[in-house]
Amino acid sequence: MSNIVNDSVEEYIRNTMKKRHGLIAEMEEYAKENSVPIIHKEVSQLLYVLLKMHKPKRILEIGCAIGYSSIFFEDTLDGQVDIITTERNPLMLEKAEENIKKAGYEDKIKILVGNAEETLADIEGKFDMIFIDAAKGQYKLFFDMVIDKLEKGGLIISDNILYKGMIASDALVVRRKKTIVKRMRTYLDYISNDDRFDTSIIPIGDGLAITIKK
Repeated sequence: MSNIVNDSVEEYIRNTMKKRHGLIAEMEEYAKENSVPIIHKEVSQLLYVLLKMHKPKRILEIGCAIGYSSIFFEDTLDGQVDIITTERNPLMLEKAEENIKKAGYEDKIKILVGNAEETLADIEGKFDMIFIDAAKGQYKLFFDMVIDKLEKGGLIISDNILYKGMIASDALVVRRKKTIVKRMRTYLDYISNDDRFDTSIIPIGDGLAITIKK
């Protein structure tokens, strides 16, 4: 149970979605079998709709893992988007490169290898969308590093922001997660109340924040 939404509601939503095929389905199965965190299916469907509406030409992703999100974004936009993503885990990096090659997006997806705190500093140019799905205690740091790289009217999408419900309820907080919870609450308060942005916090998956830069 995610503590975000009732299990039966989550299952119903997932059952309404079209069945996935090909590499995307393979990556979903691999992630399930190897406990690799990827975006929840219902979150991916929301992102699919947002991508079709927003039609970004350049995306920055913080947290690549096995390349699932980047490949999903490319598929959704028919390969008409350039993506820069970051990853520091050698095992995830190897799998991501394998999947990206298999998908045929080697020329569209560039992986920056290393800690995001370091690699983000060297990124040039502007982006239409930024997707944050990395170390949960560092979201505000990542946000502050990249906000000037986001075009006006661009989207920042932050995944896992309710963190198994712990962000909303102290009763659910695990002792060893207290620092992460505190930092995530600070981050959500920041993006929700800064007049430069408009943000919607959505209780879907493990929680999603959609922020638009005015």
